[in-house]
Amino acid sequence: MSDLQKWDPEDKQFWEDEGKKIANRNLWISIPSLLAGFAVWLYWGVITVQMLNLGFPFEKAELFTLMAIAGLTGATLRIPSSFFIRLCGGRNTIFFTTALLMIPAVGAGFALQNPNAPLWQFQLLALLSGFGGGNFASSMSNISFFFPKRQQGLALGLNAGLGNFGVTTMQIVVPLFMTFAAFGALSGDPMQLINSSGTLIGKIPAGTESYISNAGFVWMLVLVPLLLLTWFGMNNIRTEEVSPNIGSPLSSFALIIVMLSIGLVTASSGLWLMLPESANGSGFGVPKEIVLVLVVTLTVLLLKFLPGSIGQSLTRQYKIFNNKNTWIMSVIYTMTFGSFIGFAASFPLAIKVIFGYSHIMVDGTMTHDVINPNGPSALMYAWMGPFIGALIRPVGGWMADKLGGAFITQICSFVMIGSALGVAYYMKAAYQSATPEEYFMPFFMLFLLLFAATGIANGSTFRTIAQVFPKEQVGPVLGWTSAVAAYGAFYIPQVLGEQIKATTPEVALIGFAVFYGVCVLINYWFYLRKGGEFYNP
Repeated sequence: MSDLQKWDPEDKQFWEDEGKKIANRNLWISIPSLLAGFAVWLYWGVITVQMLNLGFPFEKAELFTLMAIAGLTGATLRIPSSFFIRLCGGRNTIFFTTALLMIPAVGAGFALQNPNAPLWQFQLLALLSGFGGGNFASSMSNISFFFPKRQQGLALGLNAGLGNFGVTTMQIVVPLFMTFAAFGALSGDPMQLINSSGTLIGKIPAGTESYISNAGFVWMLVLVPLLLLTWFGMNNIRTEEVSPNIGSPLSSFALIIVMLSIGLVTASSGLWLMLPESANGSGFGVPKEIVLVLVVTLTVLLLKFLPGSIGQSLTRQYKIFNNKNTWIMSVIYTMTFGSFIGFAASFPLAIKVIFGYSHIMVDGTMTHDVINPNGPSALMYAWMGPFIGALIRPVGGWMADKLGGAFITQICSFVMIGSALGVAYYMKAAYQSATPEEYFMPFFMLFLLLFAATGIANGSTFRTIAQVFPKEQVGPVLGWTSAVAAYGAFYIPQVLGEQIKATTPEVALIGFAVFYGVCVLINYWFYLRKGGEFYNP
């Protein structure tokens, strides 16, 4: 039966008798659904590298905008997604939002067969890829209701950590599937590599045939069976605390469409204000920080004005904004997950741009367009960072359950500061060198350490949220904080793209390190100071 009329995981007898089995089943279906969402959301980080390698006629800065578009949309869609579980039910929500991933996946498969397709087509598909980013908020909110507080650190860490393996899975699967006509005629005609490419097992020389369209089509192999598993294996919890008044599945799907459409409109409006005319924007050049505030504020307000019981339910859930801890955890979670997702989105193209080209003086001017034959393959290395960050996240949740969430977060924050400054040093050295590959290995190892710290700290923040907020608010808070943090997938590629264009990529990492320092102070004052309201939750 898909609907659970009784659900009380805090009752140990109920939990042992029947709750644990049901909760675990929902968790292990939720994880691959979330994995597919992350893969479709962030595959532009790999696709743009291959577009460069195949000679698609776009500037590097324009390719960075594709990741930023997907990042902004995915983060914005997390705002309405934060409230789907109460309004639509867990099973209904996960099924339908997973089905929506088919639209950008199939669309990308066809668009990538034409290297002369206009930029706006890829921008539209990047916008729709945001469906995958939004899914995190509803997934985490849903799983939080299934498990008792004492196990939420590990359960949420598993859902988020293994779900985030979508980034690593995508960075491994997509390069491999681009090497052969996996879908026969559907894969289209092969294109020849102008620059060398690679997979996790090594470089692929220039002149080799590539099937870039498979980067979209491959996800249908995952999504179709997932829809069957979700529909027949997951549950709606119909208790007062979770989803008491949901209607039919069709009415739930319609409501999801309406709420996601609001997020798509506000995100599109913000992108138009920010992007230059050459990238199909207004040319107004509104600063990205102002765009973020406008998009978030407008999305929240428009959702609140939805008619009838929907608006009333959202007003009830908006009580999380009256709790100061919502805003505190939004900042701390941005440090952890925001960094992870932003670096995951931009890591492949950053490796390609910084180390794949020689930086030499020509007539007294530093140039950055000479291909470096000794440069590392971005597609060979980039998957390792998100892999470590995702793999270690459940460990962060487990450690937090044992030692306290705030304590683990604080230790990781210091590691992130040191790692970011180290990465900045080697970025600067590489971007001024005719042989940047000499600096790649220390840059790479420090970046892996940075990914690991974001993963552990991300797991520890789940524990803090579960302890600080009342049960009714935990799900919406997880959704909201994940929405705010997900703007890292927009902000970090934008900042890196701007600083690379300004020939000072190290400035981006120095700025991030300063932000981490601020988070150290905030975490200490509110959650590690013995005189505070909470101590090491």
